[in-house]
Amino acid sequence: MTDPKIRILAGASAIAMAFALAACSQPEEPAATDAAPMATAEPAAMETNIVAGAQASPDHTTLVTAIETAGLVETLSGPGPFTVFAPTNAAFEKLPAGTVDTLLQPASKDMLTSVLTYHVVAGEMMAADLMSAIEAGGGTATLTTVEGDTLTATVVNGAVQLTDARGGTAMVTATDLDQSNGVIHVVDTVLMPAE
Repeated sequence: MTDPKIRILAGASAIAMAFALAACSQPEEPAATDAAPMATAEPAAMETNIVAGAQASPDHTTLVTAIETAGLVETLSGPGPFTVFAPTNAAFEKLPAGTVDTLLQPASKDMLTSVLTYHVVAGEMMAADLMSAIEAGGGTATLTTVEGDTLTATVVNGAVQLTDARGGTAMVTATDLDQSNGVIHVVDTVLMPAE
């Protein structure tokens, strides 16, 4: 059986590279792609904050729009540190039809802010820290979000699963996308706080 720590980190390098390369303003040189790609990616990733990192990812355009609409750009660009569980565009598409459009309306700003801050934990929690917390909790870790509700983290089939306040679940699909003010972990489902 594959060690859960190895499996959870398996996809991180490719996504970290995508975040970092998208953030670079100069075109990629073909010769550099085969020679130490992480050496190129690491400085670019460390120069961006969480918002800039999300803006550089083509898979997080809905999240970026939501952050801008909720007025959270300044907060999530601040010193932090923050741990952000970032839903992909596909994660937002799983929501019932019309949910995203409703959340992006001015009248729904409070609910949108609540949903977004439910994906943020104060402090920097790398994948190894998350796994340690799960192990220390006998297989479960409770994470208090900036929104105030909690998320429950467990390991399912070697990957971290987050359970929200309504019983919904999301799988962490990429980890340790290190930013200047914290870390991004990618999730495949939008997590919802208690109603």
